[in-house]
Amino acid sequence: MNRYEHKPWLASYAEGVPPEIETPTQSLVDMLDDSITRFRHRVALEFFGATTTYAELGDQVARAAEGLRRVGVAPGDRVAIVLPNCPQHVVAFYAALRVGAIVIEHNPLYTARELRHQFEDHGARVAIVWDKVHDTVSDFPADIPIDHLISVTLPEALPLGKRLALRLPVPRARQTRAAMTATPSARRVFTWKTLLKNRRIAKRYVRPGVGDIALLQYTSGTTGTPKGAILTHGNLRANAMQGQAWVPGLREGEETFYGVLPLFHAYGMTLCLTYAMAMGARLVLFPTFDVDMVIAATRKSPPTFLPAVPPIYEQLARASERRGVDLSSIRFAISGAMSLPVATVARWEEATGGLLVEGYGMTEASPIALGNPMGATRRPGTVGVPFPSTEIRVVNPDDPHEDRNANESGELLVRGPQVFQGYWGRDSDTAATLLPGGWLRTGDIVTVSEDGFVTVIDRVKEIIITGGFNVSPSEVEEVLLRHPDIEGAAVVGLPRTSGGEDVSAAVVLREGTTFDSEALRDFCRQNLTAYKVPKRVIAVSDLPRSLIGKVLRRTVRDELIALRDS
Repeated sequence: MNRYEHKPWLASYAEGVPPEIETPTQSLVDMLDDSITRFRHRVALEFFGATTTYAELGDQVARAAEGLRRVGVAPGDRVAIVLPNCPQHVVAFYAALRVGAIVIEHNPLYTARELRHQFEDHGARVAIVWDKVHDTVSDFPADIPIDHLISVTLPEALPLGKRLALRLPVPRARQTRAAMTATPSARRVFTWKTLLKNRRIAKRYVRPGVGDIALLQYTSGTTGTPKGAILTHGNLRANAMQGQAWVPGLREGEETFYGVLPLFHAYGMTLCLTYAMAMGARLVLFPTFDVDMVIAATRKSPPTFLPAVPPIYEQLARASERRGVDLSSIRFAISGAMSLPVATVARWEEATGGLLVEGYGMTEASPIALGNPMGATRRPGTVGVPFPSTEIRVVNPDDPHEDRNANESGELLVRGPQVFQGYWGRDSDTAATLLPGGWLRTGDIVTVSEDGFVTVIDRVKEIIITGGFNVSPSEVEEVLLRHPDIEGAAVVGLPRTSGGEDVSAAVVLREGTTFDSEALRDFCRQNLTAYKVPKRVIAVSDLPRSLIGKVLRRTVRDELIALRDS
């Protein structure tokens, strides 16, 4: 029996938050069109001072959609996006959806190996890519069926005087180009400017429905292997509606959101690509987080809503204290992706006078499922209570049919309109994660108070969360074990006082070799994106193993913590 069926948390909802949202009837395309109609002359996007109104955004989306249609993109096809935060990213996202395609978001700083794995899995024939990673994708072997590459140059979105000032991390993916073994097929390449030269797509062209797939979002999920979570227009629209209901103090057509979270990440995608656009907000985009860049932007366009992760709030609050920067325009802030220290909440609210609350979610929940109330009932140190139209259960992790009592630890299950449809091409993984009745296994061990506040205390699986990203230990171990000096490896996450974890590795050397921590980290950098590279590599004589020979990562983690703290 689910003891939380009566939803005791409703008594803690902020004033004006409904217990349920309406069933979504709009696709994301309909949602954007509605905002374009209502807020035509309001600024939709801002990028280093260059602005795009909602009317201009709609025009660009319609032209890019026609361009995609002309190269053969049809409903149900996949379109890959490999871009940092920029106006072109927003246009590409909605243009692909307008023709009924399925968007796949990719981290543009991934190595060629990481990108190739995802392209092999989803089979997109059209890719819209940052010009810095164009060669990497273009050089994929011929068995990866990309027909068309659309190259995007970020400075084209900037005012002329600021084009030289744009500095971004250089992808390491191109450094692995020599490793490609097959000859790529002939691929048509053209520029983003060319795509926008098309006429607007016909209004009568078929539009996606609420139940159609909108997005494949890759995640390590709860099982460790990167796979595409299937999210429909209805899933994503519902989560945007839930977010809108959760913060009743936000005003449609009047807010300024800061897009410091990457749009290719589930958190940034929902809070910026969908939620902000649904609100008719001005979305100020940052290609990467930089304190000076953000503070400079506040002088022209003061933010009112800031979704971010704890380290960003810490850095901005400290900068405000040191420099006397006014952040009082930020009335609301939602933190996610890692635990939010209570001290960070206090520092932020002192600096801004606004509210900072922690939320909880996962890619498979579009991604937000719970949040602290935006008001006096919030409870720092917890991840809050279920969103409107969201149910929870706490169960025995070894038997999800057995429910736990209040304040008794167990695995958190979530059900609601934001819960995904399964994993792309992975029926067994879907069956293990999505239970009958629509219950999503989160893989997190939690306790729930009598009044419904959830506290995360552990994880069933051993996924590492660093900087808001999920890292599969197995993936990092596989790379380490390819090094000729390494005989064994165990990768774990070591907790940081500021929240989140550091990727750390214990390695066993082959006989006759010399330990060189930095050389091993350099080796990892050639095969892994930066946030997956171990912060620390420790040489050990042996790794603890179970009776069947499995490395006991939890024991390794405890030993490394003891070593670090000694």
